[in-house]
Amino acid sequence: MSDSWHTYSFEKVFEELHSRESGLDASEVDERIKKVGPNALPEPRARGLVSIFFAQFASPLIYILLAAALVVLYIGETADAIIIGVVLVFNAVVGSIQEGKAQNTLRALRQYIRGSATVVREGKVYIISDSETVPGDVIVLHEGEKVPADARIFFEKSLRVDESTLTGESVPVGKVSDTLSNSTASVSDRRNMVWRGTNVVAGMGKAVVVATGISTEIGKISKEIVSVNTDVPLKRNVASLSNSIIIAVFVLSVALFWFGVWRGESAAQMLATVVSLAVSVIPEGLPIVLTLVLASGVWRMSKRQVLVKKLQAVEGLGQAKIIAVDKTGTLTKNELVIEKVHIDGITYHITGNGYEPEGDVSRDGEILEPLNHPSLMLMGRIASLCTNATAMYVESEKLWKVSGDPTEAALGVFGKKIGYKDIEEEAHLRFEIPFDYSTKYHLTIHEWNKKNLLTVVGAPEQVLELSNRIWTEEGAKKIGVKERETIENTFAKLSGEGYRVLACAMRERAMLNIENGVVPPLVFVGFFAMRDPLRESVKDAVLRAEHAGIRVVMITGDHKITAHAIAKEAGILKSGEEVLTGKELDELPEEELLRRFDTVSVFARVTPGQKLRIIEIFKKRGEIIAMTGDGVNDAPSLAAADLGVAMGIIGTEVAKEASDLVLLDDNFGNIISAVEEGRSIYRTIQKVVLYLFSTSTGEVLVIIGSLALQLPLPILPAQIIWLNLVTDGFLDVALAMEPKEKNLLVRGFRKPSRFILDKHAALRMVFMGVIIAGGTLLIFSSYLKFDSAKALTVSLTTLAVFQWFNAWNCRSTHRSAFSGFFENRFLVGATVSTIALQLVAIYHPTFQKLLHTVPLGATEWTVIVIMAGTLLVFEEGRKWIVRSVFMRRESYLDVK
Repeated sequence: MSDSWHTYSFEKVFEELHSRESGLDASEVDERIKKVGPNALPEPRARGLVSIFFAQFASPLIYILLAAALVVLYIGETADAIIIGVVLVFNAVVGSIQEGKAQNTLRALRQYIRGSATVVREGKVYIISDSETVPGDVIVLHEGEKVPADARIFFEKSLRVDESTLTGESVPVGKVSDTLSNSTASVSDRRNMVWRGTNVVAGMGKAVVVATGISTEIGKISKEIVSVNTDVPLKRNVASLSNSIIIAVFVLSVALFWFGVWRGESAAQMLATVVSLAVSVIPEGLPIVLTLVLASGVWRMSKRQVLVKKLQAVEGLGQAKIIAVDKTGTLTKNELVIEKVHIDGITYHITGNGYEPEGDVSRDGEILEPLNHPSLMLMGRIASLCTNATAMYVESEKLWKVSGDPTEAALGVFGKKIGYKDIEEEAHLRFEIPFDYSTKYHLTIHEWNKKNLLTVVGAPEQVLELSNRIWTEEGAKKIGVKERETIENTFAKLSGEGYRVLACAMRERAMLNIENGVVPPLVFVGFFAMRDPLRESVKDAVLRAEHAGIRVVMITGDHKITAHAIAKEAGILKSGEEVLTGKELDELPEEELLRRFDTVSVFARVTPGQKLRIIEIFKKRGEIIAMTGDGVNDAPSLAAADLGVAMGIIGTEVAKEASDLVLLDDNFGNIISAVEEGRSIYRTIQKVVLYLFSTSTGEVLVIIGSLALQLPLPILPAQIIWLNLVTDGFLDVALAMEPKEKNLLVRGFRKPSRFILDKHAALRMVFMGVIIAGGTLLIFSSYLKFDSAKALTVSLTTLAVFQWFNAWNCRSTHRSAFSGFFENRFLVGATVSTIALQLVAIYHPTFQKLLHTVPLGATEWTVIVIMAGTLLVFEEGRKWIVRSVFMRRESYLDVK
């Protein structure tokens, strides 16, 4: 039967579903939820611990280590093979724990992306979670909302729905409430149906739910929906790094093997050398650290009320140079309040709080009774008739919420303040043209007092263009040059005060429809002046962005004068910067726009298509741009920008769907916090990669140097595994917990390299690697003359101590290793742990056999610490030079 709902009259649909236009009652809803379950698609099954454990081995780097273990087992080094195997298992266990935590974190965050639905139950309108919708529910559909379930339309007013998510058809579909006869009609041809997951782009309607959850059309073709995507560019960078490592290992291994054989070394010995080389180059701890840092970043952002739908959003925001903000709902609260109305030369003041339908009307400080003022009653009537939005108090959330467009909600609230509480009982809608960004007005024709009353609310310039007379209490007068000048001056005055201004007009005894889109001459009535106050955090956030080297630009559909006032108040528009209108955007050539975008901070009077063009021009300039928004008209721009950021409370479901980040508390300031977090994540990864590769470089140079000097291998495969997975395994994870650097936002940020490290870090890596290799070879060759077993132990321990010091050294590019010693308590604990483990490796009999070590005395320890300390000496000297000589040029340095 579910495939034939479109062929049933809506009366029969109600009968089949045992429902009615006034909606279900509470007992019916409970019964149906028990019967059919929640309106939700099945989420992907969470991977079990065993699956996560084995997935830790699915890495090219791990494959090399497994191959190395097989090779050393083949040549008879069973102990070495066991060590490699044990440590790889340990690595997988730690990785499983961290990934399991990340999976739980992301699963918890998915709860924030639940949609909402406007339903009628027992004759009252409620906003509920879309998962609570049941078959038979009556749903109300407004522009900008996502359809919560498959439903049969029984009432519509110019309803258009974007079904591209389901059908692939990019043109919105006009909907009807008529019964269709074609029982085999395709989904896209069932125009009296709406489908779960599609988006209302215009008009409004009511429908009765016929299918929920897996029974919906989208449920039939979708086995799983994943709301959080954890694929990150950083992983691509790591993949590039991994591929480079594999190539380097292969080339070096082949070259060294044949070089050694040519020099007369045995094939078995050179095979062991090649294994040592492979093990020394591979940063085995990097996957664990990557998981830890990214999961921690997501969790920290959730604590700041920022939902990261895609992790690359956090990392990408760290690179953003432009943040394009939509004024309404982003900079402002999107709680529009009509504070003034102007009609017949008189301005009235209106009080009120947000969307509460209570407030006073005054003139020159005197509170008035609207019923005694025909002009006020007329403004209230037009406002009430030209709105499709509903403001309602949600008891569970203790706030007023809007179903529909906030601007129209403000008109409806004003109408209620004037006295029109239930105007729909007195006026019957006969025709409507919903607000459209091309026409810039909302037109309705109602039957009012047995006459057809046409009302229009929209952009002042459009409404004035449609009008040839102006309303006065004495009667309508022709609009002449003087009247037009007065109207335009009033508009300019209200806009200059920072108000968003709408004009209204009417025509009595109108026809029942508008043929060919031609509106008959209207009577201009007056202005609605509404204000959407700035959010408290906006000014500070704009200032923080400026200090971070990020430019904030404002994009709005408001008039140029209004936009100028708001941008100046927010601190976005500064001296020497300009406002560009949508009209100018269309008229200017692209070359001129590319140049002028340097000084344009505000874009006013723009359409959704022009918003998209603005984003594209910034991207053509090579800028990484983030876009914020809350409405359905923002969705294309949110999707086109490098990073899309939606408002969580007032944002439409369409905007949230198109975004990468969602501000759960609508706090614009948290975008800047996300920028800081993104920069911090990359800095942390760079520190860990620098540490791992500088020590690996040292180990590689030790092996190459020993072959070049015709020395025995100073370090064995099992010992390298010990250093890379045990010693590094503690220190790199602890380094990943390094506190966020101070003043991170006020320092320049270089775009990360494809290989994570830039050339400066690469040079530093080689510099440290040479020191580590030189010191190790020197001390190894000195002890080799007397005792080869002790020489091996000394070289192993020297490399270990170098790693201890290097972990502290890599905390900063310029600060001393001894600065803020206890800031990272994890690193303190990891250092103590690795020292204890190294002592076990040297003095415990079992580990002596496994790692081929012998006990060391105080003299050897003294020599080792002094030799390893040279790394700190050279690096502290380099950092001192950076601080004292280059600090002024390198603005990214923290002077503390």
